[in-house]
Amino acid sequence: MAKPRKKSLLSMQAEISPSTYLIISVCSFAIFFAAWALVVQSGLVRPIFLPSPVAIVARLWALGADGTLFSDIAASVYRIGIGFAVASVSALAVGVLIGNYKFWDAAIEPFLDFIRYMPVVAFVPLTILWTGTTDTQKFLVIWIGTFFQQALMFMDNIKRVPPDFIGFGRTVGLSDTKIVTKIILPSAAPQIWDTLRISLGWAWTWVVLAELVAASSGLGYRITVAQRYFQTDTAIGYIVVLGVLGLISDQIMKFLGKRMFRYEAKH
Repeated sequence: MAKPRKKSLLSMQAEISPSTYLIISVCSFAIFFAAWALVVQSGLVRPIFLPSPVAIVARLWALGADGTLFSDIAASVYRIGIGFAVASVSALAVGVLIGNYKFWDAAIEPFLDFIRYMPVVAFVPLTILWTGTTDTQKFLVIWIGTFFQQALMFMDNIKRVPPDFIGFGRTVGLSDTKIVTKIILPSAAPQIWDTLRISLGWAWTWVVLAELVAASSGLGYRITVAQRYFQTDTAIGYIVVLGVLGLISDQIMKFLGKRMFRYEAKH
């Protein structure tokens, strides 16, 4: 019997080792930054419009040395942490409610659909009017931008729990509360975690938006100031920092998800 041919790396659904995955990812970033440097060095784009990666690293190093970079990161991370946590907890509660009870589904789900199509940008001036320019305004922008989408995604996660699981809980006489806490939430936990991972990216977008408009600190604020004074190296450098922070937070959640839900990988 002929041995099956080994799949190449470019074959559909081909498996690759973690080390190979890492090498490919690093090479992708290396090619991107090399192409960027080449475009700048060739003179196709003036440095005022697109500084070289070396110039941006030098600028970030200077901002890190005087503490500006780290204070801005700390301010944005703090706002993300609080705003995202509040949005996630409230969205999960609503998602469980409308995912299990048809009455609340009919009463709430259409309203969530109605709100989620409204642009978050349009709410930013209103949040300033309602709460001023304090951190509460940043929390509110993150909540508006994250909650409505999350609630519907959590609802979908809850509805995907097999009805047989819930039927078993009723057979053994569990109350609705125990069915939710002992059966539904554990069963939907991997999908809920994926929803959190995806929506964390939205939260980063919304906090930067809030800081662009009304703030005296944070990554978004610094980008606004840099643009005002044509400090392109600072603006692009902070955008790169946002990408790095987002990548780190995403990979951390991905790693934790694999550790917490190892049984999912077996299916």
